[in-house]
Amino acid sequence: MLTVRKSQERGYADHGWLKSFHSFSFAGYYDPQHMGWGNLRVINEDWIAAGKGFGTHGHRDMEIVTYVLSGELAHQDSMGNIKAIPPGDVQRMSAGTGVQHSEFNHAPDATTHLLQIWIAPNVLGVKPSYEQKTFLDTEKQGQLRLVASPDGAQGSVTIHADARLYAGLLDGNQSAQLTLAPNRKSYVHLVRGELDVNGQRLAAGDAALLADEIQVNLTHGKDAEVLVFDLTL
Repeated sequence: MLTVRKSQERGYADHGWLKSFHSFSFAGYYDPQHMGWGNLRVINEDWIAAGKGFGTHGHRDMEIVTYVLSGELAHQDSMGNIKAIPPGDVQRMSAGTGVQHSEFNHAPDATTHLLQIWIAPNVLGVKPSYEQKTFLDTEKQGQLRLVASPDGAQGSVTIHADARLYAGLLDGNQSAQLTLAPNRKSYVHLVRGELDVNGQRLAAGDAALLADEIQVNLTHGKDAEVLVFDLTL
């Protein structure tokens, strides 16, 4: 079973300094038909205006992955991390027993565009931790690059969740496949461009929700950047 959810069907919030599309119910957007997919709980596509950002706030018992698309995001947290997250980097924060952090766009004249992803952990009450790694475009071109996993395989960031996240860049005749084990779900989020997912055409911001499928097939990309999740039911 494959269901396509179009970009414009997502929830949307405009706070002036922040514009955000919500793939699943979040904050003021509530949709009982879209509370998550498997253990994937949040995908927010955010545009943060120059000189603006999220003040210090808290999280607990959630695996939070940040994927910057353009601009740069400044991160500071109660664990002592002060980091800049540029495009190509994947940041993982395990909130565990509780963490405070802030996120800011310090650029005077550029918007920061990012995806913030929340995945429900498979263990609660862990010590909060932080990890950030760079994945070059050459590692993602024409293939799916593992960027987050439970065991840090292939140099990916390590999450406390039964989930794997892949990133890919596909154009022209390039294709990529991901085989799914039984009793798994997949979520495909097209960041930009156009792409066929198991024969269904997606445009930027669209998603494909897969259940009871044995493989994710990505073909006919047109300047496509894609995230593919392998998830529990």
